[in-house]
Amino acid sequence: MIKRRHGNLVLQREPASAISQQLERDGYGLLRNVLSADEVAALGAEIATVYETSVADRPQDVRNEFRHGMLNRSPLSQKAVASRAILDTIEPLLGEDCHVIANTAWRNVPGHQGGPWHVDAGPHVPRAENVPWPEDIPYPVFAIGVHIFLQDCPLEAGPTAVLPGSHRSGRLPPRDRIDDMALTFENKPAVLLPARAGDAILFVSDVWHRGTPAQPGHGRFFLQVHYGRRDIAQRIFMTSEVSHVTPEAAARAASDRERTLIGLHAPFFYDA
Repeated sequence: MIKRRHGNLVLQREPASAISQQLERDGYGLLRNVLSADEVAALGAEIATVYETSVADRPQDVRNEFRHGMLNRSPLSQKAVASRAILDTIEPLLGEDCHVIANTAWRNVPGHQGGPWHVDAGPHVPRAENVPWPEDIPYPVFAIGVHIFLQDCPLEAGPTAVLPGSHRSGRLPPRDRIDDMALTFENKPAVLLPARAGDAILFVSDVWHRGTPAQPGHGRFFLQVHYGRRDIAQRIFMTSEVSHVTPEAAARAASDRERTLIGLHAPFFYDA
């Protein structure tokens, strides 16, 4: 566990919560009742209005399932991502100056098919398969994803599945098994994370995880927020919209590498 002191990171000696320890050890966790029933209803209605009054942010969102940059579009989303229950859990891992790097609403259609095994970012310490992580060194956490549920997500709705401990692997899920629900990590099977409205699931960005297929008539509705260490750049806007680069400097970049060198990156996972 860490904390920020005089601009630098130091070890935190104070005890952390059980859920923070589980995140560090296993790569995932569940917080109950992050939002009350009234807060869920109000936030759900506000986000539904965003869907009704806007179009999908990306052309590939053909099912109209996502809205990005929610803290800029919904005051209650901005309030939800500041939940102390969430921050008290993640700050010992990311530092008390961690910030939101992405914030997307999800409204998966009934009967959605989930997705393949993947990691959101990283692995941040890539390693070969035969190089285990030292047990006496906690694996560093750079980003954490959180789903704040706005309706119940039972097993029938296709909850997120995680492979415990896989965030410490230093590897991506094997490409020939990214659709295999029987995939294991160090002989441990997947754990499914059903949740109730108002609950939040948390997972380290490096952990192998996926959405699972839903049964007909069942979908998911939640606010997703990714938190990163202060040193990780925010991705709420794409760098073509918000960056530290003047138009004159951008115009001088003649190749893709020159553009990425000055911070103008193509969209990827976290980007709006």
